[in-house]
Amino acid sequence: MTKPRARDLGLPFPGTPGPCNAITDVPGVEVGFCTLTDPAQSLRTGVTAILPRGRAPEPVPVMAGHYALNGNGEMTGTHWIDDAGYFLGPVLITNTHAVGACHTAAVQWMIESWPAHFRAHAWAMPVVAETYDGVLNDITRLAVTPGHARAALDAAAPGPVAEGSSGGGNGMIAYEFKGGTGTASRRVSVGGDWTVAALVQANFGLRPWLSVLGKPVGQILTEDRLIETETGSIIVILATDAPLSALSLRALAKRAALGIGRSGTVGGNSSGDIFLAFSTANPQPMAARTEKLRTVTELNPEHLDPIYQAAVEAVDEAVINALVAGEDVATVNPPGKICRAIDCAALHRIFR
Repeated sequence: MTKPRARDLGLPFPGTPGPCNAITDVPGVEVGFCTLTDPAQSLRTGVTAILPRGRAPEPVPVMAGHYALNGNGEMTGTHWIDDAGYFLGPVLITNTHAVGACHTAAVQWMIESWPAHFRAHAWAMPVVAETYDGVLNDITRLAVTPGHARAALDAAAPGPVAEGSSGGGNGMIAYEFKGGTGTASRRVSVGGDWTVAALVQANFGLRPWLSVLGKPVGQILTEDRLIETETGSIIVILATDAPLSALSLRALAKRAALGIGRSGTVGGNSSGDIFLAFSTANPQPMAARTEKLRTVTELNPEHLDPIYQAAVEAVDEAVINALVAGEDVATVNPPGKICRAIDCAALHRIFR
């Protein structure tokens, strides 16, 4: 049975979402998962794949910007994004020990997808990000292989996106409730009609911090706490079809910090809070980079406040969607505890 999303519980999130209220509302963006669950083997992990341009027949970069609120984590390819303002290929999100396996799979996928491009002296530098799932998963088993990452890439599709314990979100905890994958989108008009959307892998926060649309939910739902010190992380991927420069996309990525702050986190010292924003506008194949002059359309930064607001709202709702999609899961380290799903009925009553 499909679980309700946060809006279905009567939570009055602001803004107008797209048709799926998901990152796939940005035209061309596809998402896929490979989810690995075997309680007998203490296995609960996976891979999430995002294709910014779907299955484009030729390599077409996306303009991008990155920001780290707290760097206790990893997102590959960001040095190049900071210098070049773009990246090529997929984005994968997984657990901390699976970055290498996913990177290998992403490189293989790119080479196979664009063989003509890689016959020359071309290089692949995909984006792979992680959060730590060692409380609910035996992370030391190194269970995620390049084959699992490839399965997530091959499964990528447009349309509704599975939340909660899907893909890389399978073993994640947020505000001491079961967390994981969440997504949301916003429609916005600034010199045109655009979509701004977020996908998060939520694995952060302490229960007393949790705030939902201004309600101190973490101080109301206090049972079955798990930890006393922040030990998690969150990855936020922001996508838009608005024509933004690399500088504006870096500014947009920074707004993800405000989005996760709305649910109460203070960005704990042990949390890796790393954000990426990309735009699918102005598609230019790699071959076009030999041209001496380019003409692109970019929104004036003086008019980006509605874009920023949409990003903050989408990130906040994506985090709560991840929580609402959770289920009770037994812990692996330490054993014998239960990571509870947030009580959706209680959450509904708080807002009723």
